[in-house]
Amino acid sequence: MRYLLALIAAVILGVALYRGIDISRTPDREMTAASQALTVPPANASSAVNATPLEATHPAVPEMLPPPALPISNAPFSLREKTSPGLLIPVQGKVASDLADTFTDARSEGRLHDAIDIMASAGTPVLAVSDGHVEKLFYSERGGLTIYQFDPQRKYAYYYAHLQGYVAGLAEKQPLKRGQMIGYVGSTGNASPDAPHLHFAIFVLGAERRWWEGTAINPYPLLASSGG
Repeated sequence: MRYLLALIAAVILGVALYRGIDISRTPDREMTAASQALTVPPANASSAVNATPLEATHPAVPEMLPPPALPISNAPFSLREKTSPGLLIPVQGKVASDLADTFTDARSEGRLHDAIDIMASAGTPVLAVSDGHVEKLFYSERGGLTIYQFDPQRKYAYYYAHLQGYVAGLAEKQPLKRGQMIGYVGSTGNASPDAPHLHFAIFVLGAERRWWEGTAINPYPLLASSGG
């Protein structure tokens, strides 16, 4: 009888111990829960992702810029003729149809003209072809009373010759604006008094930026396409 009572007591104790164990915290279940925490997004994950702009995670590729223009000093001659756009016809009242291309006309001593002549009555206002400044006011035997203007980048010199006079107050290093009156058509120098005109030339300046040096380019296509 004692053995029977001991067996019954052992069975009752075993059942009690079995029911008291929390099998939800076994190592296998803890590993599974940890894995789910890493792989399953929280309930609000979708809205959090959508709230981030695409640009924040994938920055836009910068717009590609064109290669820099060929420097004037290295540009082909035909290209240099096209790199000074927007020039104003420098004699007041003249339009493109009034111009003639005399750039390659022969002159004395085997020279070429290297400029164009814009015929006009003496005293007609002469205008700056572009912004820039007065680099030099000069009197020469051939050109008479002249103005050398540099453009803002100091790449070009604009040459106005045979002037009757300068506008009052004109001075070297003075800033100029496109269309500003700078002088008057005349026939000083070797120009004929019977044919007053503006001798106008454009020179591509060298690295030294000397007003008396430069490579002449034809002003005619620039002025004729400017519209005045």
